[in-house]
Formats: sequence, C-alpha cells, structure tokens
Amino acid sequence: MKKKICIVTGTRAEYGLLFWLMKEIELDSYFELQIIVTGMHLSTEFGLTYKDIEKDFHINKKIEMLLSSDTSIGISKSMGLAQISFSEAYEELNPDLLIVLGDRYEIFSAVSAAMISRIPICHLHGGEATEGLIDESIRHSITKMSHIHFTAANEYRNRVIQLGENPKFVFNVGGMGIENIKRLKLLNKDEFEESINFKLNKKNILVTFHPVTLEASSAKDQFQSLLDAIDKLVNTNIIFTKANSDTDGRIINDMIDKYVSENNNKSVCFQSLGQIRYLSALKYVDAMVGNSSSGLIEAPSFKIATIDIGDRQKGRIKAQSVLDISNSIDDISEAFNTIYSDKFKLSLINVTNPYGDGCASKKIIEILRNTNLSNILKKTFYDIKGNI
Repeated sequence: MKKKICIVTGTRAEYGLLFWLMKEIELDSYFELQIIVTGMHLSTEFGLTYKDIEKDFHINKKIEMLLSSDTSIGISKSMGLAQISFSEAYEELNPDLLIVLGDRYEIFSAVSAAMISRIPICHLHGGEATEGLIDESIRHSITKMSHIHFTAANEYRNRVIQLGENPKFVFNVGGMGIENIKRLKLLNKDEFEESINFKLNKKNILVTFHPVTLEASSAKDQFQSLLDAIDKLVNTNIIFTKANSDTDGRIINDMIDKYVSENNNKSVCFQSLGQIRYLSALKYVDAMVGNSSSGLIEAPSFKIATIDIGDRQKGRIKAQSVLDISNSIDDISEAFNTIYSDKFKLSLINVTNPYGDGCASKKIIEILRNTNLSNILKKTFYDIKGNI
C-alpha cells in the first residue's frame, strides 16, 4: 500500500521551495501525494495563489484562516481557527507523514494538530536562526514536535541535534531553493520584460522587504529608510514584491503602492511574481535588496549582490555576496555604492552558494523510502555526549 505523504503550504514562497519535492512524491510509485493549502494562498489580497498550485497539482484540502487583520490578536485567532480545521482535515485524509517547511505561524498550527493526531512529522529547513523574528521560536518549536529533519547546512543539522533530536533522523540535504534554479526554464530578458510589462534600465534592483517582529523600530520607519535611499539612485529601476501577512505587512504594502504610483517611470510592484518570474528577475537585476531569505539562499547562485537590511536574517549562513547592514539611510546608501564598485563586482565571480548542490528533493525521497515510519513516534530527548 502506498504511503500517504501530506504537504502543507501557506505562502507563495514556501510553495516555490516545495514544488520539486511535491513533483518527486507525485511521480514515485511508493507514495501518494496529499496537499493542504492555507494562509495567503486563499486570500484575495495576497493574490489567490492556490490557483497557481491547481495548475500543477490536485489540492486535497483548502483551510481558510482569518487574514483580515495583521495584528498580534488577529494572527493568534487565525492560528486557533487553523488548528481546528487541520485536525478535521487529518481525520479525513489520514496521512502517514506530514511534511512542512520553515517557521510560519500557519505551519505551527498544522504541526500542533498533527502532533495531537499522532501523525509523524517531517520538518524542512530547521535549525536556522532568525534573531529578529518570532519565527525563531516557531521554527524551533516545530523542530521539537517533528520526527524527521532535513536541514539546509551542516551547521543547521548540528543545531537541530543540539535541540535534542536523534542524529539518525537529522539529514543535511541542502537548501530547497537552489533546485528551482537548476530545474526550471527561466525567461530570457525580452520574455521577462514582457511578462512584467516593464523595461529594465542600466541598473536594476529587486526589493523584497518583510516586517521584523522583534526589532524596536517600526516597519514603517524601517521601510521608509530603504525608500529614501532608493530615491538617491540614478539610472536605476526597481521591482518590488510585496510583504507577507505578518504583523504590519500591510503597512509596507501600502508604502510600496504609494511609491510606485508616484514613480511609475522607474518602479513596478507585484503581490506575487511566481517562481519563474522571481528567479528570472534575479537573473537580470544587480542586487536583491531587503530582508528576504531568498537573498541568502537563491541570489548567490546568480552571482549577484544581496543587501540584507536589519536583523531578520541575522544568524543565518551567508555567502560573500551578502552585505549585512542596518536600516539607516546612510548604511543603505553606502551599500548601494559598494555593490556597484569594480572591486565588489569582480568579487562576485568567485561567489559560491553555501546551501548545497540543488538535489535536495531526490535526497529526501531516497531517505523517506528507506525510513520506517511505523515506530517513529516513540521519541526521546537525545543528549549530546562529546562532539556531535
């Protein structure tokens, strides 16, 4: 009998990272793929991206969440509602294994319900550090509820083991995002410009900025500093992708809309570019600017600069192409000067991506095929004795 593998996805970025793993599961005769979509995928405001998933896969369940508010109270209510619905979905689907990625609050709800339902849980991209976000606590909590772990680097594998997870169930397979770069057919420059209805300039940057929940300064102040620094650039076009549904995400999105409406000769914005257009954008811009993990995981493979602003990605492994800066106007402006310097551009030639070889999905499938799920729920805390 086929093993039923259920994958939960709540955001466009997460789905992009999971795509090839979902394909591998779907094509493997040993497994049956189940898909639950939730969160921003089902929101009109965030582009109803579940429709993109339906072009590629059959969706088994859609779980609505209350996304009309991005306040802490609204998000907590969303998490509660989601947990109720996930428990009902699991009762109907009866999966043999749940696979989740990352650290978002809807994933926390999905995993909490699965734990109570005694469903084995597989967690991707655990062990990472994001010191400026509540996601740090959510990610490590998901790790403690999970039974099989696939990390993006050895340092992250060690951290998962440090959290008390058994090393024989913790595997470093590399980052999921690199696989898209290797396996997707990206657009040429003309196709990309036509797809976004926007012409590139002599210089171009891609901006993705999300709110940082644990920093003292407000999302509005942080993002305004970036916009003020961008205003100083010459012969530069800007492609914005909008923020997610975290607390204060709407503030950033309103500021993007206002900026683009006042500067439509040099800027354009999208709720979601989708994987092919997003990765194609990285192919043709000079830098990924903001605080998205894509600046760390995908951008280095394109030999472009990343300007990583603030603490959202603090603590993560980073390539030499990544500039870590504060959210002050002066620091951001100095970073723009740096990335366009001849010395820095020359250094990009030898940049290597620290997140693996782009074969994560095939490695995961092979490991899952050889893992006995029947007794995996019997879990004890693993004590480190000496070196990991």
